[in-house]
Amino acid sequence: MGKESNSNSIDPIQLLNGMVSEPYYLFHFLTFFSYFVIRFNFASQLLHSHLIHLLLRREIQMLLVFAILALVKGVREETWEAFIADALFLAKICLFALAFTMDRRLAVWYIIVFLVMHMLTQQPPFQGLGTSSKLTPLQLESLLTEGNTSRLWLVEFCASYSSSCIRSSQQLPELSITYSNKNLSFGIVDLGLFPNAAEKCGVSLSGSMGQLPTFILFENGAEIARFPELEFEAKFFNPTITKGLLSRHFELDRHLLEYVNGK
Repeated sequence: MGKESNSNSIDPIQLLNGMVSEPYYLFHFLTFFSYFVIRFNFASQLLHSHLIHLLLRREIQMLLVFAILALVKGVREETWEAFIADALFLAKICLFALAFTMDRRLAVWYIIVFLVMHMLTQQPPFQGLGTSSKLTPLQLESLLTEGNTSRLWLVEFCASYSSSCIRSSQQLPELSITYSNKNLSFGIVDLGLFPNAAEKCGVSLSGSMGQLPTFILFENGAEIARFPELEFEAKFFNPTITKGLLSRHFELDRHLLEYVNGK
């Protein structure tokens, strides 16, 4: 996570509290921990010696593969939410491979557990807001129509159930810390809570969630830019939303310079 600033650093106590209090992290921890219980209490008694040696070699291989891939993801990803999601996905693949080596029935059980966790739990989004504000559609409309508010508003339209929104949930708050001023404000509207507002904003909630999150820049109440564009078509691999991408797309550096120069 070398691209991140100091404001993105994680407090170990806060991380431990999140693992205990958040079902998503707690269930994943218990699932991975269960492997060690099965491995040392049952496998050593039920497996033949040659299978135990094979399992040990496979464990070393999976550990090296996971460490290398996790390191690559850690360098490439900008947010902890994206890194944790990728790391847990890699860990599930490694756990399945080890369980399959031990017993195919155990591997099937782990697949079932993963599916249940996917249906019942959800990764929590980034909790910080920076200098941005959580808005309802009525609050946003009121702010855009009032003349005494910021001339520019960059608003993220997201949904708490969208994995893409969770992965990028840190970007707008971080941008707001850098670029927020009297002329430019930042807001977040959760379309999961207000789905009826999606059509009015031109955001599609159907299909593969390819338009979530959507970022729209308003000037004096009128839309002047958005990402992704209206003609955007969801693809299997969509561009990763980063602070740099959003900054360039909405020309935030130019707007900041204009504010500094008094324009």
